[in-house]
Amino acid sequence: MADLQRTADELAARLGRPLLLEDRVQRVVAYSEQNGAIDDIRRDSILRRHTTPEVRQWLRAAGVHEAPGPIRTQGAPHLGLLPRVCVPLRHADALLGFLWFIDAEPPMSDAQVAEAAAAAPALALTLFHESLATGLASHRELEAVTGLLLGEPDAARQLIEAGAFPQAQAVTVYVARPRAAEPSEALRPALEQGLLAVRRRLSGHHPLHLVRYDHAVLLTAGPPVSPDELHTAMPVPVAVGVGRPRPGLAEAAASYQEARHAAEVAARVPGLGGTAEWARLGVYRMLTHLPGQELHPGLEGLLADAQYLPLLETLETYLDLAGSAVATSRALRLHRTSLYYRLQRVEELARTDLKDGGERLALHLSLKLARLSGRYLPRDLPGST
Repeated sequence: MADLQRTADELAARLGRPLLLEDRVQRVVAYSEQNGAIDDIRRDSILRRHTTPEVRQWLRAAGVHEAPGPIRTQGAPHLGLLPRVCVPLRHADALLGFLWFIDAEPPMSDAQVAEAAAAAPALALTLFHESLATGLASHRELEAVTGLLLGEPDAARQLIEAGAFPQAQAVTVYVARPRAAEPSEALRPALEQGLLAVRRRLSGHHPLHLVRYDHAVLLTAGPPVSPDELHTAMPVPVAVGVGRPRPGLAEAAASYQEARHAAEVAARVPGLGGTAEWARLGVYRMLTHLPGQELHPGLEGLLADAQYLPLLETLETYLDLAGSAVATSRALRLHRTSLYYRLQRVEELARTDLKDGGERLALHLSLKLARLSGRYLPRDLPGST
């Protein structure tokens, strides 16, 4: 954007009045040193890098998007907006941005407006080249990161040679899954927004990212970063999975697969707090590779009927605590007599024997599998993971 800033400064100096340059969605791209009249809108635009929706709507209604050349707009005192001269910036009939001048104290002369209009084609061409370069770089990165996560051998080399990732540093992959009931394309902009915010904060880690319709992927170099970076930046609630670090970018696909599985576990198991690291998943590391339908046959009827949810929760906590009745009673705040009654009911309904170690193992693994498949949705009870 250096060329745009330099051109804006030169034009402002020739005209003897400040200007502001925006792209086609009215995000501030460049502005000159401010002197003379200024209103709240100009000040806020410079500070926040964009105008408010109300001001954008007012200016659109004034016809700035359709104007073939310079147009004067009236002030709007209720919005804190002074009169302006707008010079639309077009290249090959495509609107690329706007050049703005405050038209007060004193108003712009016709000669000044004409000189600003004469500068418009060069500014539009520079905007076009900047957008093209940015879009091309983003497209190439998207292709390379997609290939990298698919295990394509040349993708890592392309990213390293382009300077997007250091050659001799470890890579860690993070996956963020929206907690919405059903994933949708409508969530993609929110995921993209969050990842771009994370990339700005973690620029020293050479971050790369990719967005899919149901999850977002972040890759970082060097030591792993806190998953809280993703939780904080995302505008929608997410479950975050973290893959194990790998020694080089070429091995990122393996960390990605782990992060995807870990994010699925984080979404299904409330006790994990929305974050799961593959290296610390314990038995879930094995269960994510097993078909969710292969459950203990005695649990099918209990899983199919909501009235049995307290029995399943009691059974899971009991098995999580190595069959300790004392610890289970304490964790569930349940009288020992009530605990024994519930466990007896489980044995009767599931046609099982909790004194049999093999049965306890099959039941325990089945409950964890049912969590991952969504067939078992326990309440977030103390001691239950």
